Amino acid sequence: MEDRRVGVAVDFSPGSRAALKWAVENVVRKGDHLILVVVRPEENYEQGEMQLWGVTGSPLIPVKEFSDPTIMKKYGVTPDAETIDIADTATQKEVTVVMKIYWGDAREKILEAIDKTPLSFLVIGNRGLGKLKRVIMGSVSNHIVNNASCPVTVVKTSSESHAS
Repeated sequence: MEDRRVGVAVDFSPGSRAALKWAVENVVRKGDHLILVVVRPEENYEQGEMQLWGVTGSPLIPVKEFSDPTIMKKYGVTPDAETIDIADTATQKEVTVVMKIYWGDAREKILEAIDKTPLSFLVIGNRGLGKLKRVIMGSVSNHIVNNASCPVTVVKTSSESHAS
């Protein structure tokens, strides 16, 4: 069996939770590694793990540490309960779940995660911005799809279609 590393870009938004849930339900299988790729804005951290891991990203953080606020505070990350629940669901499928945190521009750091981990596949959420907003603000998912060295699936949030 091949060693598949499935990445999911996670920012704890509804779109990233939908992408994570979709990946757990449709992509990962027994024996896979599910890697939650989190990118925090680069700030002037005077303490915490960013000083140690700012260039290379954090070490792989096991799923059991996601819900420990003390550990996550060191990284400047606060995972929500729903994201933790989805990750726990993946472990029930005998999937190894870890988190890797980067600091900087999401477009650059997600591509870096794809190449340096390396990822076999990436799932990313979509905020549902219209074409004009994507052009003005820039779309992380468009950039990743156009520049990634692995297959990428963009998952749209279903709540956007129910909002009308």
